[in-house]
Amino acid sequence: MTEGSHRRPGGRARRSTTDALPQLPWQQVINPYAPMEILSADQIEAIHETSLRILEELGIELMSARARDYLRVAGAVVDDATGMVRMDRGLVTKALAHAPSTFSLTPRNLDRRVHLGGRHINFGLVAGPPNVHDRVRGRRAGSYESYIEFIKLAHYFNSIHLIGNQVCAPMDLPSNTRHLDTYLANLTYSELVFHCTAIGAARARDGVQMMAIARGVSLEEMALNPGVITIISVNSPRRFDEAMADGLMTMAALGQPVVITPFTLMGAMTPVTLAAALAQQNAEALFGVVLAQCVRPGTPVMYGAFTSNVDLRSGAPAFGTPENAKANVASGQLARRYGLPYRTSNASASNAADAQGAYETEMSLWGAILGHGNLIYHAAGWQEGGLTASYEKLVLDVEMLQMMIEFLKPIVVDEDSLGLEAIRGVPTGGHFFGEAHTLSRYENAFYQPLVSNWQNYENWQLAGSQDATMRATGIWQRALADYQQPTMEPAIREALDEYVSKRKTEIGVNEP
Repeated sequence: MTEGSHRRPGGRARRSTTDALPQLPWQQVINPYAPMEILSADQIEAIHETSLRILEELGIELMSARARDYLRVAGAVVDDATGMVRMDRGLVTKALAHAPSTFSLTPRNLDRRVHLGGRHINFGLVAGPPNVHDRVRGRRAGSYESYIEFIKLAHYFNSIHLIGNQVCAPMDLPSNTRHLDTYLANLTYSELVFHCTAIGAARARDGVQMMAIARGVSLEEMALNPGVITIISVNSPRRFDEAMADGLMTMAALGQPVVITPFTLMGAMTPVTLAAALAQQNAEALFGVVLAQCVRPGTPVMYGAFTSNVDLRSGAPAFGTPENAKANVASGQLARRYGLPYRTSNASASNAADAQGAYETEMSLWGAILGHGNLIYHAAGWQEGGLTASYEKLVLDVEMLQMMIEFLKPIVVDEDSLGLEAIRGVPTGGHFFGEAHTLSRYENAFYQPLVSNWQNYENWQLAGSQDATMRATGIWQRALADYQQPTMEPAIREALDEYVSKRKTEIGVNEP
């Protein structure tokens, strides 16, 4: 069997083309505009220099002995008694020279390949919450049933390019094997690339192996043409735990991309100043880049950033703040300083799919776009500071993502679009509704919203006076009803089922 022989042509299926929810087609999103530069070149170099001093003078705690061995051989100064590793700037420079500036991820449907780096933008599904919420069933622990529903929604909505690490934790499944069930759901209910869990070597290897089975390729071929990605979350300040280091090394050894993402909340995990937070974030990210390149030179890596602040009165995390948006822009400058693809996020601290959730998400989203993020993680469905995956919020976020995609399309200025003859043909004080220039563009002249309602007040009242969140409920219900599962060759499904069964036997099943 050749790779892609089971690919399904065309877009995502619908119940009917005339009755479908309005959404943009699947597409590679490009940012055609120049990135915003919120920091001067001198400021970027000052942050860079401070981060190098952190690595040289203070070091990073690395709890994996095997990872310390890699860095020791590369020339780092290692203290096994404390786990602290210090490295000079020459080691950092050498590692960066091996890291590619762009790479691609290929799922089982070749039409859903994504490109990371340059001007490409990819939006990821929310990842990691233990809870889910919708207006019909309320807030509850994540389950395998709700996990599958979110994967179906990710497959349905064309603005989502990537499935994150467990959109919700299926708490009804055994914790030591649930990653196998979620990988299988990712592969059978969607055709998207996905994030492997990198808590330890085995979970990462399982994700790579299952994507290889789904694509009908070997691990060697996967190494040359990656299909999954992972995010290595640094335990800020300045600590890489053993499980994450093992996951990083496994992914790198198999040639799969890793995103090094310090989780730096100003006032808690970093000093309160943004300059200090960026310097610490930068040191931690560069440390992970060096480790990945020591394992396998040329391993695709992304510069990850998740810098925001806390409420100093309560200690609670805050997202979508002005500081968070500025960090998203500034981190993009640092990623470009090193020639690395850039991962960022749009997030919110709101406990509901409400106005706060919308304006905080939009604030951080604009920071991500202006900073030229290549992978915008948690782009759809994030709620309650990442503790809940919300069905309504997912729909509201898809609306925001679609509007951003339309905004990023360049303005056409040519003889036809300038419309001089249309202007000539309409008398002063007239209108353009019946003009040929208008009628020929009637269907596609403007963005058609998924959620927004443009009725006048009286008609809106007659239709039930639904606000955007209420309308979002009907939309996700409709999307699940319209969803059609992508086809998979029986032999591939059988091979995946056999792999999962074998691995569960090897691991042993614990109670949830």
